[in-house]
Amino acid sequence: MTRRYDLHTHSRLSDGILAPAELVAHAHTRQVDVLALTDHDVTDGLAEAAAAAAACGLTFVPGVEISVTWGNQTVHIIGLRVDATAPDLQHGLARLRATRLERAREIDRRLQKKGITGALEGAQALCHGATLSRTHFARFLIQTGHAPDLRRAFRQFLSHGAPAYVPVQWAGLEQAVAWIRGAGGQAALAHPARYKLSPGKLRSLIGEFKDCGGAALEVISGTHSAEENRRFAALALRFDLRASVGSDYHGPEKPWVEVGRLPPLPAGCVPVWQDWKE
Repeated sequence: MTRRYDLHTHSRLSDGILAPAELVAHAHTRQVDVLALTDHDVTDGLAEAAAAAAACGLTFVPGVEISVTWGNQTVHIIGLRVDATAPDLQHGLARLRATRLERAREIDRRLQKKGITGALEGAQALCHGATLSRTHFARFLIQTGHAPDLRRAFRQFLSHGAPAYVPVQWAGLEQAVAWIRGAGGQAALAHPARYKLSPGKLRSLIGEFKDCGGAALEVISGTHSAEENRRFAALALRFDLRASVGSDYHGPEKPWVEVGRLPPLPAGCVPVWQDWKE
């Protein structure tokens, strides 16, 4: 029987909705066999998720999603099968979380200029972990009636070009991959269709990622179209990268993305888990 993998999910320890154990339980009801928790710039939920997975017989993969700046653009690198106790990884993630807090203070200042007060405190009240994100501000804006939903909260206030958008310098690509590899993990380039890059720039990113020691491309993503899945399968083969799959599930507030609701890898792809001993 084919096992169902989902190697990109989030809990409320970053910008998801569910507690780690609740996420595992939901994945189990969705008949996911192998689940990775990959919270943004934090690994605090891994122990809870691992215990819940062991209790229900689900194979758990400890992971993280690291924020990276490449070519003046934010990209995300997934770390799979990482040792969460690795010092270099934890020191790096701590620096990224500090950067997030600096950004949050500036977002708050910019929202105040638009007449929206209490945003920092409101976002922090909605944050259940150490990673304070723009999504927490978006939820505050919805809660206080300034936006009807997440998409419009980002579009009106938080996305590039909006009044409270704050540019950030995250980790370098080589640095992030080194943290993951130093923690015994495999690095995967997350949701590559999301980046606003020309085909040539995207190939440059993938090539540099490969040269840094990157292991996989997230060929199947919860936000990819069927054509994009085929496109990134071809790029994974071209760059001799393994293929990963991940929904990027955050919770029920984004019903168009569901944990485990992923098509099979296209023919010819070498799955990132091929050599795993589960």
